[in-house]
Amino acid sequence: MGLENYLTVSALTKYIKAKLEGDKHLFSILIKGEISNFKRHSRGHLYFTLKDEGAQMSAIMFSRDASRIEFEPKEGDHVLITGRISVYEPSGTYSLQVSSMKLDGIGELYLKYEALKKDLLEKGYFSDEHKKPIPKFPKVIGVVTSPTGAVIEDIKNTMHRRYLLAELHLYPALVQGPGCAESIRNMILLANAKNEVDVLIVGRGGGSIEDLWGFNEMPVIQAIYDSKIPIITAIGHETDFTISDFVSDLRAPTPTAAAELATPNKADLFIKIEESMDQIEYKISQVLSDIKTKLLYLDQRLDRLSPDIKLENLKTDLKRYQLSLNQLMSYQLETKRHLVDEYKHQMRSPEERIKGLIDKRENLELRLERNIHDIFTRKGYKFDILKTALSALNPLMLMDKGFAVVTHDDQVITSVEQVKVDHEVSIRLKDGSLDAKIVHIKEKKDGKEII
Repeated sequence: MGLENYLTVSALTKYIKAKLEGDKHLFSILIKGEISNFKRHSRGHLYFTLKDEGAQMSAIMFSRDASRIEFEPKEGDHVLITGRISVYEPSGTYSLQVSSMKLDGIGELYLKYEALKKDLLEKGYFSDEHKKPIPKFPKVIGVVTSPTGAVIEDIKNTMHRRYLLAELHLYPALVQGPGCAESIRNMILLANAKNEVDVLIVGRGGGSIEDLWGFNEMPVIQAIYDSKIPIITAIGHETDFTISDFVSDLRAPTPTAAAELATPNKADLFIKIEESMDQIEYKISQVLSDIKTKLLYLDQRLDRLSPDIKLENLKTDLKRYQLSLNQLMSYQLETKRHLVDEYKHQMRSPEERIKGLIDKRENLELRLERNIHDIFTRKGYKFDILKTALSALNPLMLMDKGFAVVTHDDQVITSVEQVKVDHEVSIRLKDGSLDAKIVHIKEKKDGKEII
């Protein structure tokens, strides 16, 4: 095949341009779609993408045609367009050259929707201050919806699964078509007049904007705003938003989700109950532990305030003071004696001084022996003090006075209520233990014995 059979890109593009722009079916096209990527040029030209669910194409509208539009185009508008196909050779792309454009029916609904939404926002209909809390444990739940749709069945199934304690009251209403706004309003008013439900679910299944439009009308909006009963809206699919959703106390994406928001989950309640029981047991354990600790401290204080312990402490203090006094007197005497010896030493002859030094050595030896004796004496006193304190803490000392420890099943018996007749008990004495059986119980109340 020769080179002369190959087309250039320019030649092919010119051919395609001639075909598309010369096609009488593409010269004047009526097309509808949604505007996206909207831009307005400084010279007045409009650039945007026209799209639907399956495809999209670039579009341009020159300023001379754009000046004749009767509305302000924006992102998301659904429009009806008259135009023709145009091919731009340098990039090899085609686009729609728009000559006229107007809103289609859905677009007009969106304009009406946005205008009403803006007006109600300024009036405070959407304010959080107006919204009422949803009760955590409702006894009766009302539902305003169609009696034959899937919504009521979804809510019934969800309530049965999550929370069987709540009753369900249906307020049947038209949720689509002429008169649906008045029907929904009347049911909301009826529920408020009867005042028999704790929370009200208002909803329906999915649909187009026309199908859901009744929830964008003032009768329904005003009834929701004025309702004394908290209202959860569940209108359409998760992506659908009506003005009623903004006014209601809570918006749910689906009817099932609305039932979940209106009821607690029984599984969560069981977990909460278990957690509460654990906390109660922990608090009781803490209180008992604090009481036991307080009793222990009181018992120790009582021991410290015992007359015998106080007398022993006074005796110990007396011995310590006597010892200190003796040591101080000895020290003073030794100091004075040393001064006298020094004076004598200065006045004596060498022989006398030698004799004095010998006497001093002997005196130091005596002092050493005396000091050693004093040290042993002090250590002995300290040992006696520690021995006395240790004896005071020895539970066996109490047994020397006739006390005993009585146990049953390894538990110390402190009250007659812990044992019954014929129970076997163990009695611990200072030099052994006894096994005994309860044959008679005397209980004291108000200082009197009760058999």
